[in-house]
Amino acid sequence: METKDFDSPDPAAWCPGCGNFGIQAALKTALARLGKKPQELLLVSGIGQAAKMPHYVKANFFNGLHGRALPAAAAAKIANRELTVVVTTGDGDCYGEGGNHFLHNIRRNVDMTVLVHDNQVYGLTKGQASPTTEQGVKTRIQPRGVILAPFPPLETALALGCGFVARGYAAEREHLAELILAGIAHKGFSLIDVFQPCVSFNKINTYDWYAGKVYKLGPEHDPADRAAALALAQQRERLPIGVLYSRPGPDYGALSGLDAMPPLADADISSVDIAPLLEKYR
Repeated sequence: METKDFDSPDPAAWCPGCGNFGIQAALKTALARLGKKPQELLLVSGIGQAAKMPHYVKANFFNGLHGRALPAAAAAKIANRELTVVVTTGDGDCYGEGGNHFLHNIRRNVDMTVLVHDNQVYGLTKGQASPTTEQGVKTRIQPRGVILAPFPPLETALALGCGFVARGYAAEREHLAELILAGIAHKGFSLIDVFQPCVSFNKINTYDWYAGKVYKLGPEHDPADRAAALALAQQRERLPIGVLYSRPGPDYGALSGLDAMPPLADADISSVDIAPLLEKYR
C-alpha cells in the first residue's frame, strides 16, 4: 500500500500550520506500511479538531459524541477482532469529557491504538483551557491564568498498568509513524500522546517552544522498566518522545474468552426471529 491509497477527497478544515497535518501525514505513512487495505481499518473519533481526522483519511470511520470515542472503538473491536482500530482524539475529548472511558478502557485492555492530539487547549471552541493546559496560562476564559495543575496522562496510564505508553511530536512525522506502527503491533490498549502545536489559540506551546524541549529516547532506555518510564513521564524541563513503556499481556479478547469464539461480525443472524421477544415487552 502507498500513502495515496489513504487519501480522502474531503478538504481539511484545519488552520494553516496546524499540528494536525503532521499527525495526519504520520498516520497515513504508518497505515501504508502496515500493508492493510482501507476497508480493514477503522478510525474512531469523538468531537474536536483532532476528531475531524477520520474525514481526511480513507478508511472505515465512526465519528461519535464528545468524549465517547473509546467505548465505540472498544465495541467495534470486540465485535470484529479482524479490524485494526485506531482512535484519533484530542486532550479535551479524551482526558476531559472522555476521562472516565480513558481510565476504564485501560483496565479492560481492549486491543486498539489511541492517538491523542495534545495541544493543551480547546481549539474547536476557540481557546479555552483543556485538562493538559499548564498552570498559570491565560486564556479568554481564564484571563487571570489557569489555577489547576494539568492532568498527567502518561503518569496516569502507567499507574493504571497500561501496557503501551508512548509520546510523539507532530513535527517528527517519521518518528511518529514508527510509534503508531509499534502501538498497532502491541496487542492491547496502546496510548500515544502526541504534542500538537495549535497555531491559532496556543501561543505558548509553539513549534519553537517544542524545538528547545523535545528529545528522542535512545537505546539506553529500557521500555520494560516501568519506574524509568514514570520518571521520564514526570520530566518537565525536557520532554522525551518515544516508547516510554511496553509490556506484553493478555488483552480483553483473551481475558474474556472472546478469542476462542467466532467474531460477532461473522455471526449469521438472518434467521433470528425477535418477534417473541418484542411481544413479551408490549
